[in-house]
Amino acid sequence: MAQNKTTATTKSVKGFIEAVPDEQKRADSFQLVEIIEEETGFTPTMWGPTIIGFGSYHYVYDSGHEGDSALVGFSPRKDALVLYLDIDPETREEQLKQLGKVKSGKSCVYVKRLADIDLKLLRKMIKTSLRRTIRKDPPQK
Repeated sequence: MAQNKTTATTKSVKGFIEAVPDEQKRADSFQLVEIIEEETGFTPTMWGPTIIGFGSYHYVYDSGHEGDSALVGFSPRKDALVLYLDIDPETREEQLKQLGKVKSGKSCVYVKRLADIDLKLLRKMIKTSLRRTIRKDPPQK
């Protein structure tokens, strides 16, 4: 079976963020680390070269594919901060609308700047995402 490309590393989260060229994304990334750490209780870890993850869990798909992933994470990409959250599909559209100026993919939320979104709602979404993921797949120690 193929090896997962995105795995936890020992790379420095602080060093990674400090190397982000865009000053606003750097500041927003440090703020996101603070927010997610407060809401999850997990310290940040680099997952692959560009994802900052919090906590971890082991998943197994019906296909038999399995691996480890961060419970919650984000990545400061060139165009946006990409948030990796497990959002309830039944309330997803409404939550994203209330969150503010965002775009979304299947499991990603794209934010240009943290100033564009409701940080109280983001904190709630992080906690809910954490609970949803833990319910499906308990975290590893």
